[in-house]
Amino acid sequence: MHEKVAILDAGAQYGKVIDRRCRELKVASDLLPFHTPASVLQQKYDALILSGGPQSVYGQDAPSYDPAIFSLGIPILGICYGMQLLNRATGGTVHPKPLREDGPCQIDINTNSVLFAGLPSQQTVLMSHGDSVDQLADGFTVSGTSNGLVAAIEHAGKRLYGVQFHPEVDLTEHGKTMLSNFLYGVVGFSGTYTSENREQKALAYIRETVGTKKVLVLVSGGVDSTVCAALLRKGLSPEQIHAVHIDNGFMRLDESQHVATALRNIGLELQVVNASNDFYQGTTQIDGKQTQPLVHIVHPEHKRRIIGDTFMRVADRVITSLGLCPEDVYLAQGTLRPDLIESASHLASGNAAVIKTHHNDTALVRELRKQGRVIEPLQDYHKDEVRVLGKELGLPDAIVQRQPFPGPGLAIRILCSEQPYMTPEFAALNESLATFTPADISATLLPVQTVGVQGDGRTYSYLVGLSGARNWDALFSLAQAIPKQLHAVNRLVYVFGDHISGPITEITLTHLTPDVIQQLQHADAVVHEELVRHTLLQKLSQVPVVSFPVPFGVQGNRSIGIRTFITNDFMVGRPALPGRDIPEQALDTMVDRILKEVPGISRVCYDLTSKPPGTTEWE
Repeated sequence: MHEKVAILDAGAQYGKVIDRRCRELKVASDLLPFHTPASVLQQKYDALILSGGPQSVYGQDAPSYDPAIFSLGIPILGICYGMQLLNRATGGTVHPKPLREDGPCQIDINTNSVLFAGLPSQQTVLMSHGDSVDQLADGFTVSGTSNGLVAAIEHAGKRLYGVQFHPEVDLTEHGKTMLSNFLYGVVGFSGTYTSENREQKALAYIRETVGTKKVLVLVSGGVDSTVCAALLRKGLSPEQIHAVHIDNGFMRLDESQHVATALRNIGLELQVVNASNDFYQGTTQIDGKQTQPLVHIVHPEHKRRIIGDTFMRVADRVITSLGLCPEDVYLAQGTLRPDLIESASHLASGNAAVIKTHHNDTALVRELRKQGRVIEPLQDYHKDEVRVLGKELGLPDAIVQRQPFPGPGLAIRILCSEQPYMTPEFAALNESLATFTPADISATLLPVQTVGVQGDGRTYSYLVGLSGARNWDALFSLAQAIPKQLHAVNRLVYVFGDHISGPITEITLTHLTPDVIQQLQHADAVVHEELVRHTLLQKLSQVPVVSFPVPFGVQGNRSIGIRTFITNDFMVGRPALPGRDIPEQALDTMVDRILKEVPGISRVCYDLTSKPPGTTEWE
């Protein structure tokens, strides 16, 4: 045997996670283009895994593939899109269904299947699909179901298996065992693969790339950029490294000062550049046209791209101020694998859909990469792996365990708007919401959009507010059920306070102005203080605090959303459950303090949405 599995990438958000899981199970794996010829695969690999992807198998934009892969006689595991292709390519059918599934779902499985050996007959898995298997191909049987839909299929004789869910992610509770059952029970691998020393590989990459030149490393103070800086410090001489923290005007309260102090304490001298005005007035080219200044922009993707390009321009200015030649200086970034996947970078996948453009993967950054001027030693890592590396490099827990904070900062935690978001289906959707909720809970569309990921693709859809009885089990059930039926909804929140009656159709004009930024800074500081007081910073992976322009009847006001997130790999995750993961007293204190201490806030909301269908951030 070659003792190696090929993962064919159909544009999966989680393709690299499959690769990682195989290696954790001591099986060598390669992530390859979906169109890789069968002749190449037959020469080098003993099994195939077909990944998920955002397209439909019957669509004109479906990734091309070599049909001969299904005649190689080697085991195949199809995941999500991969299962649908496996069924269709062997004679079955796939069709869109009224019910889509995004987020944690319950499935029933046949425990006699080799794939599910040793597992309970009912379990929770992560779904993300709108299309479903309809007619099975000859010789296949159904080995799993979910809400009447096909969740798993197999042709045991030909060693062909398919699952509609994602076994590679943490939200599938027994997913790693399923992958192990496939790799060992079906394929027959012996598990001889051992990982290379990733720290030494990263250091070698840095030394070989940089040589004797200089490096400018942009340090936000977060885990990723700090670990990147620590790697550079270990791999290069001190005079080669220039560490710069750019204050873009969207930092947390007093954040830049805290960042500089923390990094100096670990021996990294940091230059702090106040560039807030550069960002407020920053512009860029989008689709061949010059944008307005950032302070007037409401579109979230445009905000991200302006901020990313402005970072590059300010960095070039810093290089010049240091008396360095830009062509002789490398830009170092703490870019992670999820950043590249969500930005649809070719470095991560050839077919992935853009979920959101990260500030470290804009068009200008990609142009610098083409010039060979960017080094990103962490681009193959996920967040939990970066934390492990940080510990190995000797960084203190205070830095390694810091909650992530996006490079664009609070700019993408302020939902800007000039008019309510109300499509022609607004009234009908509101009426439909009433059919889901019990008498003690109200549901209403809020006239804003948030970013989600559904079926491995990006959505920009309605936010729904639930109010009334604080029955968390019922509220979280609604948050799972409603997006499955109402595809125009990708996020739900619980609105603290009185019942919301009647449709909400007004917003408060909101741009990235200093008063709006300061309002969110104060609300964010309140939440952070309570997280510290209740020792929740390490228990909760991330807690974005969001400003959104819904006044709830008080003219000129806005509201605050609290988004708790529990995850290991930051590709999928779930909100914290009040009373179990976060004390209700902590939440109540946050709400009371925000309403009392932050002027101009009407309501505080709690995000109930898992990822998918809602992304970690709202923009």
